[in-house]
Amino acid sequence: EVQLVESGGGLVQAGGSLTLSCAASGFTFDGYVMGWFRQAPGKGREGISCLRSSDGTTYYTDSVKGRFTISSDNAKKMVYLQMNSLNPEDTAVYSCNAQDLLTLYNYWGQGTQVTVSS
Repeated sequence: EVQLVESGGGLVQAGGSLTLSCAASGFTFDGYVMGWFRQAPGKGREGISCLRSSDGTTYYTDSVKGRFTISSDNAKKMVYLQMNSLNPEDTAVYSCNAQDLLTLYNYWGQGTQVTVSS
């Protein structure tokens, strides 16, 4: 059974940093793209970063480029999102995602709340 469990969210002041972690189980990262999405209050879900572990290719949405860094530890089945220079617009529920490259099926974690105060 595929499971994704996020941790590391919390309350931080503007300009601060947080690192989110996603613990994966039930599959190996080969053949998957691992990503982070977020959903702010009253807004739709937004894909912010992803990582293809097979070749290390990464993607960042424009609003987080230069501030967020996605990484993984394949042996530990962990995916991380280092978030720096946070601002109130980054306030959202952040969710870990695993997409099967063969079937395009998406697995989701339960999400972790990140709140940035001004």
